[in-house]
Amino acid sequence: MPFCRSCGAPLEGLFCAQCGASAEAAASTAPDSAPALSDNLASALCYVLGLVTGVLFLVLSPYNRNRKIRFHAFQSIFFHLAWMILWYAVLIALQGFLLFLTPLVGLAFFAVWLYLIYPAYQGQKVVLPLIGPLAEQQA
Repeated sequence: MPFCRSCGAPLEGLFCAQCGASAEAAASTAPDSAPALSDNLASALCYVLGLVTGVLFLVLSPYNRNRKIRFHAFQSIFFHLAWMILWYAVLIALQGFLLFLTPLVGLAFFAVWLYLIYPAYQGQKVVLPLIGPLAEQQA
């Protein structure tokens, strides 16, 4: 059975019933747009490398159209930007004085990062204060 190359729907005539592409230009033997990852796995992977995987899932075609994955990608980007900004602010503010607190700040962000990955993999949505509403607006 031929499939439409643009949307992946089965073709039953001269035009695709879903997107309207012509059968000659749209025919293929298998759908090209089948995602390789589940939504839960893709949502969790958005957090793994922070900015890199967040931007990657916003660019990759089957995932950038999914609102759930877009939310987790944006929240990952905003969370890691906040992590970097706060880390450098603490380093500058505590220069020489109470410098032992910087690992504690890093450990706190690491714990939140792990907490974001696990519920995302379980299909739950954790909305961080200040960052989460921004991510919801962007998604």
